[in-house]
Amino acid sequence: MSWLGKAIGGTIGFALGGPLGAVFGAVIGHQFDKPGETTGRKSYGYTPHEQSQAVFFVATFSLLAKLARADGRVSKEEIQVVENFMRQSLHLDNDAREMAIKIFNTAKLSNDSFDMFAEQFYELFHNDVHLLNSMLELLIRIAAADGNLHENEEKMLKRAALIFTIDLKEYERIKSIYIQNNDKYYAILGVSRTDSNEVIKKKYRQLVLEHHPDRVISKGLPEEFIKIATEKFQEIQEAFEKIMKERNAA
Repeated sequence: MSWLGKAIGGTIGFALGGPLGAVFGAVIGHQFDKPGETTGRKSYGYTPHEQSQAVFFVATFSLLAKLARADGRVSKEEIQVVENFMRQSLHLDNDAREMAIKIFNTAKLSNDSFDMFAEQFYELFHNDVHLLNSMLELLIRIAAADGNLHENEEKMLKRAALIFTIDLKEYERIKSIYIQNNDKYYAILGVSRTDSNEVIKKKYRQLVLEHHPDRVISKGLPEEFIKIATEKFQEIQEAFEKIMKERNAA
């Protein structure tokens, strides 16, 4: 049984406070049990890996809800972007989609700020640079889905980068992947046109190791996000092939 199945079944096996805990507790309909407690239910308990997956899932849709309100309201277009993300990018089944919508709507109405959710996420995952980068990239990807960033959205995203201790140069690199950019493929690999083939190949090999779907999922991304991890892996491969083809043709 996955973390989601346990959540839907009302069997919580770990304690979580802060804004993320408040949102998830409200969605599930009761407070989190301490390990080993059942409060009248059969408790399956969450493994540490399942805990990471659950928190990442809750944080994603909570932060998206706050980001969607960056301009003071949640528009139909923004809701459609999140719907498309759930259906087309994540391919969530009905149960997972219903859970995500509940989390989104609960976080949207929460008095806790975007920064508070981001700070708790950093608190929980400050030792895992990959998960921090994955969350920032997800937020940028969704915010830029229409090809543009609202001024207030960008302010929030930059604050998230600051909270996650991700420097502005890296933020701009990630953003350039999703906003119109002639050097998109170089941005994906984190290299520049002036870099040698050897530097680019070395960076490519590093990214392939870091972003292999099996490794990404094992580090704490929810199973529901495996398609995005696979797309990222394919994106890295495509970028490298495009760059090499362009250079060999020159």
